[in-house]
Amino acid sequence: MTKKICLFNHKGGVSKTTTTYNLGWKLARNGKKVILVDADPQCNLTGLVLGEDFDDFYITRPKDNLKAGISPAFEATPIPLAAIDCFQIPENTNLYLVPGHIALSEYEVPLSISHQLSNTIPTLKNLPGAMNSFLELVAAKYQADYIIIDMNPSLSSINQNLFCLSDYFMVPTSPDYFSVMAINSLSSVLPKWEKWAKMARVAFSDSSYPFPTTSTKFLGTIVQNFTIRNGEPSEAFQKWIDAVAKSVNETFLPAITPEGMMLDSTKYKPEQPNNGYCLAEIPSFSGLIPRSQRGRMPVYEVPDKLLGVGTVLEQYKIIRDRFLQVFNNLADDFENMTK
Repeated sequence: MTKKICLFNHKGGVSKTTTTYNLGWKLARNGKKVILVDADPQCNLTGLVLGEDFDDFYITRPKDNLKAGISPAFEATPIPLAAIDCFQIPENTNLYLVPGHIALSEYEVPLSISHQLSNTIPTLKNLPGAMNSFLELVAAKYQADYIIIDMNPSLSSINQNLFCLSDYFMVPTSPDYFSVMAINSLSSVLPKWEKWAKMARVAFSDSSYPFPTTSTKFLGTIVQNFTIRNGEPSEAFQKWIDAVAKSVNETFLPAITPEGMMLDSTKYKPEQPNNGYCLAEIPSFSGLIPRSQRGRMPVYEVPDKLLGVGTVLEQYKIIRDRFLQVFNNLADDFENMTK
């Protein structure tokens, strides 16, 4: 059965897209069939995957994107939802992409109206479950093990829908004051979304595209975008890493636990309750990002020829290997927790 996972934080600048790409690539390298879904109208994940082919893709394959895939439901056409042809990453053939679309946000208003659980307009009853049905069709077509959804940084109806149809969620953060604020905010928002989902499962059970029946479970946080010294986060960043963990333990978990949004305690590693359920601490990618974009590959697979020469090459090899270990561990934990 395909497992759907979303990476969500309504704070921007926490590297959701980069983590989605690098984690999905590693899982695919491990033999899993993975579909990345770009649900951000900015289409950063799509740009990261397609590179210079970005513009031509939408000209030559206008129907193969998320908006086009769900349009039959949202535009009330008599055509049933169907799986699109995903973009297959040539360098990693277990990895696929459902490209994003800048006009996806056009569906915010009708989806928001349908979320009010109104039964007066039959066509609106099909909207809350439409994205889930579309993703299930795509997953079946490619026999996917995982669907990983990259969401935009907002509290939109589309994000609420994608969050509630996911089986699991991770919260990327950065070590700063605004991430602490974001965790406190999500402590209020996400339980409300889950309460809405409980009602939606009943209210839309007889629609053409029923809403999924399972609650979204918390896998953990990821802390990223910090500098390291002597192999550890610098003192200034460590302060905020600890503050994010404290906010998760003291505010976030007490809010989501009563709604059934936690996994069984045996699924979490023993050290996670002590570090704010952090799955990974990922330093700044620094100079590896432009090199990985040039090679259209994750930071931990950038070849030596793109890293430089001499001392620069040796320094970047150390950094690259560090990221390889980080994502090896993250992928292993991810698979174990979602079994």
